[in-house]
Amino acid sequence: MMKMNYCVLGTNNMAAAIAFYNTLFHKTAFKHVLTTERMAFWQGDDEDAAFAIAIPFNTEEATYGNGTMIGFSVGSNEEVIRMHKTAIELGGMCEGVPSQRGPRFSAYVRDLDNNKLVFGD
Repeated sequence: MMKMNYCVLGTNNMAAAIAFYNTLFHKTAFKHVLTTERMAFWQGDDEDAAFAIAIPFNTEEATYGNGTMIGFSVGSNEEVIRMHKTAIELGGMCEGVPSQRGPRFSAYVRDLDNNKLVFGD
């Protein structure tokens, strides 16, 4: 069986990105567990799964992937709404208000580095 075990997004401002994600993940299972010179890591209940932000290894500017999006299953419609609202309050940009989309209730935002995130029930 194969499963995804981590996701890394680039950042150009480590301190701002850490503050954004620490606050965004505050009421979730994802906790900030480690910061190095180039990367910061969050881990949830599944020790084999992690989320990280990083200053690119090649030292060039971090850019977002057009068409790339990272999905977080957050468990309820209320949590989708809360996470979306929190991201916007932190300076993120709305890419799709919370609503029913096909079989899932979801919402879309961009973080401070323009990476696209989706929260779903």
